[in-house]
Amino acid sequence: RYSIQDDFPAMAAVAGLLLVSWFLLAWMGARFLIVSAPLEHADAIVVLSGSSAYVERAELAAQLFKEGRAPQIILTNDNRQGGWSNTEQRNPFFYERARWELQHLGVPRSNIAVILEPVNSTYDEAELLRRYSESCRLHSFVLVTSAYHSRRALWTFRRVFANRGKEIGIESAAPGFQTPRPTVWWLYPKGWQVVAAEYVKIAYYWLRYHNT
Repeated sequence: RYSIQDDFPAMAAVAGLLLVSWFLLAWMGARFLIVSAPLEHADAIVVLSGSSAYVERAELAAQLFKEGRAPQIILTNDNRQGGWSNTEQRNPFFYERARWELQHLGVPRSNIAVILEPVNSTYDEAELLRRYSESCRLHSFVLVTSAYHSRRALWTFRRVFANRGKEIGIESAAPGFQTPRPTVWWLYPKGWQVVAAEYVKIAYYWLRYHNT
């Protein structure tokens, strides 16, 4: 007489195999998004806008500055405001919070530049930096961003700066602080925002800017 219990070992084995397969695929998918292209020395460190991710990015930028990797840190402005500040009695912009964080970490105010022209995307930032670098005669940058944004950011900047004699590197903040680790990103809503949604953005960027 047939009983579902007869198939339980096989079902458990299949379920276990599927779980392990998903775990590996999820980990590989997250790791694929993370790239690094360090520069020993550059004209400037550029902290890409990331709204609430400004803390992990500012911390890495301050570390690179203290290592002597560049004499200047540049912030961009995504024109977004964070929560209420009792000190300021207003909702500061995220670029302001990033600047304050850098200063708190020991970066002198005189070594921090802010490009106030608002940007709406990574591509906007790349175009803005291209114009800024030409007007300020900057020839090399280390981009600082969050880990899962690094592949698209590097692809975008190198495409915008192609054949312009500029050197572009990138360093990313390690996951685990403001973004989930590659092994567990799929367990958190934030992980789906920064990993799964990043693949949608990569596809869009490739279709939109591949021939520009």
